This record gives sequence, C-alpha cells and structure tokens, in this order.
Amino acid sequence: MRSLFPSFTDELSYDDLIELYDYPAKKAWVRANFVSSLDGAVQGSDHKSASLSSKADKRVLGLLRSLADVVVIGAHTARVEDYRPVKSTDRRTVIRQRLGLSPAPAMAVVSRSLDISASLLEGGHAPTLVITSESSPKNRRLDIARRTPVIVAGETSVDFAEAVDALVQRSFHRILCEGGPTLMHSVVASGRLDELCLTWTPVIASGDALRLTDGAAVEPPYQLRLKQLLEEDSELFACYVRP
Repeated sequence: MRSLFPSFTDELSYDDLIELYDYPAKKAWVRANFVSSLDGAVQGSDHKSASLSSKADKRVLGLLRSLADVVVIGAHTARVEDYRPVKSTDRRTVIRQRLGLSPAPAMAVVSRSLDISASLLEGGHAPTLVITSESSPKNRRLDIARRTPVIVAGETSVDFAEAVDALVQRSFHRILCEGGPTLMHSVVASGRLDELCLTWTPVIASGDALRLTDGAAVEPPYQLRLKQLLEEDSELFACYVRP
C-alpha cells in the first residue's frame, strides 16, 4: 500500500498505517468506514458489503477495529452480514496494548425492533451493547438488559447524538461506525460524524444497491475535506474529516 496524498510514499508498513489511522487525542471521535463501487454502491449483487471487499480492504477494516473502543452497527446490517463479536488476535492485542486499550473493542448494535441474534448478544472478548429507543418492545428490552448493557437514546427512533454521549459516558471515546446506510444517515443527520474512511473498489456495480446513506436529504449537505488517500492494486483508501 502506498500514500498518494498529502505526500507520496511508495510503501507503507503496518506501523505506518497505525500511525495514519490512529484516533486524534480528543474527548470523542466518530469514524465511519465503508467500501463502495465506483458508481456509489455499498452492496454487491448479494446485498452484502463483503462482496465488494478485498484483502487490502479487510486489512484496513481489521486495523480500524483494532484502534476503536467500540464498533457501532445497525441490527439489519448485523443480520445480513452475519456479524459476530470482535475477537482478539495476536496482532490486535499488541496494537491495543501499545495504545493502552482493552483487549478487544466492544460491539454496539443499534435496533428499534431488538431483533438481535443471541450469539451477538453474548459478546466475546468484549461485551455487546444494545442501543435502542423508548418505543422499542419493553419486555424484550428488559430481557436483553438482564444480559448486556442497553442504552436508550431517543423516543420513537434512536437519537444518534444522544447515543454518542452515552457511549462517551461509558468511556467509549474511539467510536467506529460500520453501517449500514440507514444508520449512516442517522450519523450524518446527527452532525456527529468526524471522519469517513471510504474504500473505492475499482468496479461498476449498477443495479439497485443502496448508497452510503439511505434516507431523506440532509440540509445543508454534510461537508468533509480530504485528509489522506492511499492506494493498492487500483483500490483507493480515502479518509475525509470535518473541516
């Protein structure tokens, strides 16, 4: 992998990538990560983002998880992509020990229906949290709360800004949002997105796949600026931040 912007570097080591992608020293930082085709699809023909991914993209995804306190994912995407709790690996453990982080990042599933698999709720090397709204099924919410932490943010729908504040209160400052598009719309609409890591894979998907966000227009449009651009095997790894 090489750097194209802001400076050219022909070969980046894994330590270089850690330095480039590490979170800033700030109270809280919300980063989103997506892979997209050249024509804007964030799903392959099977409606899964994994079918657009590559070895290099998975390497960056693994690194971003290694640097995060918590990985936030929408319940629908968790079901479609068959999410499991994030596990510790030897490389991940070394990185996180160096940065003074817990052995593995927690998982936070956003859901109003609370239709979440039991295996995901069980957690792994770190707990799975649930983020929901007041309108979620009360009995189901109480049942889940007996097994894992539940954050109630918002009344009829999840208020992402309120959810971020609740995560920060629990010492989850390095927040990584992996989608999907409906949750990403809430992230953008909340005004709390600090950074977008976007992999451009060199394919044109066509079809009716969703875009990065799915929802009503956000006014004014969310402005970002390019922070860095990396390349490997014609894939572009862009990083955008709020001005």
